[in-house]
Amino acid sequence: MTPGKSVKPLEGLKVLEMGQLLAGPFASVMLAWFGAEVIKIEPPGIGDPLRTWRGMHKGTALWWYILGRNKKCVTVNLRAPQGQEIVRELTKKVDVVLENFKPGTLEKWGLGYEDLKKINSKIIMARISGWGQDGPYSHKPGFASVAEGVGGFRFVNGYPDRPPVRPNLSLGDSLAGLHAALGILMAVYHRDVKGTGQGQMIDVAIYEAVYNMMEGMVPEYDKGGVIRQREGTRLSGIVPTGTYPCQDGIDIIIGGNSDSLFKRMMLAMNRPDMAADPRFEHNNDRAQHADEIDAAMTAWTRQHPSKEVVRILEEAGVPVGPIYSVADMLRDPHFQARGLFEDVDLGGGDMVKLPALVPKMSETPGGMDWVGPQLGAHNKEVFGGMLGYSDEQLKKLTEEGVI
Repeated sequence: MTPGKSVKPLEGLKVLEMGQLLAGPFASVMLAWFGAEVIKIEPPGIGDPLRTWRGMHKGTALWWYILGRNKKCVTVNLRAPQGQEIVRELTKKVDVVLENFKPGTLEKWGLGYEDLKKINSKIIMARISGWGQDGPYSHKPGFASVAEGVGGFRFVNGYPDRPPVRPNLSLGDSLAGLHAALGILMAVYHRDVKGTGQGQMIDVAIYEAVYNMMEGMVPEYDKGGVIRQREGTRLSGIVPTGTYPCQDGIDIIIGGNSDSLFKRMMLAMNRPDMAADPRFEHNNDRAQHADEIDAAMTAWTRQHPSKEVVRILEEAGVPVGPIYSVADMLRDPHFQARGLFEDVDLGGGDMVKLPALVPKMSETPGGMDWVGPQLGAHNKEVFGGMLGYSDEQLKKLTEEGVI
């Protein structure tokens, strides 16, 4: 820790991560940022595939430096009996095991929840998969792209006259990781703070993490037969909120969907007639006239440059803003003032900007102690220090391809 910094809130919590790519590693990096000791297991020789995904810099994916932060990286061949035994020994030393293998895989290796619970009765095991640990789909491959479709997100994303689209992000994986981190902390609270001493299994399905975001769709369909459709830049039943083109060819987002906001916005747009129109007085009324309202707003925004539209509406107290690229984010003074970037030395003065993680905590903030390390960087520290392996044992396990 940097001298003078507050203690991180999760210091003392030990987590064993057996995950790769995004969902599991995203959950554990959140925990590691806030002080948990995360031991990440990777296969010898190749490591987590994320080390070579997307933008590369000197042989390593820049994304890896983000998701590997504050983790102690070790190599273990989980298919080898000796590797499986190493996991069992580590399970005795940790509070939490986190994994995102296809359901049944760890059971084949004798490393399922029931197996590990016999070794450490207090163990908390968070399991992330596409479809969950049981049910008729549990055996299927579970990438987030498909889970986002089944979970309901893709159906409502895009324009009504075009096929559903995805954001250019692995949203389902990240949502599942957040749910896993939350589940872990609830389980730790139940076991340690409430003093039950009881471990448990946390079953996170990616499609269910997406489904959790689907607002009021289920009762709206159950009671009203309403199937929410794609609305482009709009939000069903909440008017007006959307994206509007300006004179300079730049699109901006305007949210004037509360009753008082709508009136202020219309007055700022020199449309007192619409501000006073009883058809637009309440949101449910406006929802019946969304096309008319959007047409009036678009006609006005097209007459002004984007900065002028933002200035006018901000002065009226109406939520409005641009649509940022990553380049815009790095230039923005608010991002800078909020400390959302960190300049990190990758070695020898090779500096890179990495995004800081949130939330911000006043007394026990998180922070980065090191970037994603090299493959097997902590083998000696973990296997030698935590498990007591001698240098000779470590050399033999390396030669045999176990670590």
